[in-house]
Amino acid sequence: MSTLRLEGKVALITGAAGEIGEAAARLFVEHGAFVVIADVKDELGDQVVASIGPERCSYKHCDVTDEKQVEETVVYMLDKYGTLDIVYSNAGILGPLAGVLDTDMKALDKAIDVNVCGGVAMIKHSGRAMVARNIHGSIICTASAGAARGGLGPVGYTASKHALLGVVRSASQELGAYGIRVNCVSPLGVATPMTCTTPGIKRFQLDPDFIEQKISSVCSLKGMVMKPKDIAEAALFLASDESACINGHNLVVDGGLCDAIDTFPVNVLKLTLPISILMPAVVWP
Repeated sequence: MSTLRLEGKVALITGAAGEIGEAAARLFVEHGAFVVIADVKDELGDQVVASIGPERCSYKHCDVTDEKQVEETVVYMLDKYGTLDIVYSNAGILGPLAGVLDTDMKALDKAIDVNVCGGVAMIKHSGRAMVARNIHGSIICTASAGAARGGLGPVGYTASKHALLGVVRSASQELGAYGIRVNCVSPLGVATPMTCTTPGIKRFQLDPDFIEQKISSVCSLKGMVMKPKDIAEAALFLASDESACINGHNLVVDGGLCDAIDTFPVNVLKLTLPISILMPAVVWP
């Protein structure tokens, strides 16, 4: 019996030039899938393909805020492989680093455009392709632990991820009638050099190891430090037949933080910087 959980499957992963998307692409290939990674960061995308191996992985430029590009990417998948079994809609941005009193509305619109509308477009066009070809596929979106609780990130990001979760729950009911599953992975996230050098956050010179230690200290699950592969493993589960009867689910991967919030005072979560600045830099994909 094969131990490859995605053997022969064809998967599309957006936002795959980032740490979580790359980890998912790598893991999907390891489990036998053919993967197309889509992003707007062409150079990084090409590097990911080269590191994984072009025999089973390729890159396609796709800005998820442009519906035509989303549609073209799905068509590219079908032309290249003749099918589309898995879609991991992982593209997202942090948005304005502000509370509601100081939110820049144009920046908020951009976060909604990428995080919500981009997800809708991806579900729409991949769902259409699966329905037309009678593919009982799996569509996964990256939401956030911030969609389970308020106060874990900037108001714009939090709003967009709550909205995305609503989209997934609604779409799962519609597409479930065709045997297509739609689910979410909601990560607390990971401290990486890339997230810690995000514009607006870089000036704090945050060290990933220090941040990991602080975040782990307020999670109820001890003895672990969340890494991109941990999020990828959750996506792998939802992509595989092991989750064949799971639909409309929000799989929270947060080390127990959301439940732990009830037992920790807010000032513990603030760590050493205001939560509206620190938490987005550290924990969100």
